[in-house]
Amino acid sequence: MKLFDSDWAPSPRRVRIFLAEKGIEVERVQVDLKTGDQLAPAYRAVNPQRQTPALLLDDGTLIDDSLGICRYFEALQPEPRLFGTTPVEIGLIESWLRRIEHDCFQAVAIAFRNRVPVFDGRAVGGEWPRIEQIEALVERGRLMWSAFADVLERRLAGRSYLAVDAFSMADIALLVAIDFGLATRLLDPFEGRPALKRWHESVSARPSAKA
Repeated sequence: MKLFDSDWAPSPRRVRIFLAEKGIEVERVQVDLKTGDQLAPAYRAVNPQRQTPALLLDDGTLIDDSLGICRYFEALQPEPRLFGTTPVEIGLIESWLRRIEHDCFQAVAIAFRNRVPVFDGRAVGGEWPRIEQIEALVERGRLMWSAFADVLERRLAGRSYLAVDAFSMADIALLVAIDFGLATRLLDPFEGRPALKRWHESVSARPSAKA
């Protein structure tokens, strides 16, 4: 199998951290988003969505979503369980993953893709026709980002991890989303939020965070 990866992009980083926590090594193929490799015919033939990551299995099956890829490897190698062990843990982790994706990660993506000139005509990623940038969505992304940071501060007060009492895929997804926001120069999420800052420092210190 081959994992199509991009070093600086957030979604591939989720998979790299997950695999590092599992101790799984996979052949990687770099797709340079900065030079537009994802838009070239060679990669579009692999993944018509023109996004990374994408996992190409030996039988030709393509899994082209970061959480889908992680679910696949969790089924192949359950331990350590990063999607939960008990029904309650599984439900909590899944619930937080959905909130992170919509309220945090998408908030950053909305602000980023509607602000940066390189995304002119590509304000929404994926297999779409030309979609123009909307300046008002930048401010909406910032508002969502700040509001969700308040939610996180309340949740993490007195807790070591986000969803359950152990490091999970929810912590991975949140770390990547917050670092994505920091990299794209959104508002500082840690100002006045000591619990969120403590959590971020702790999970960032894990060896897998450098994957």
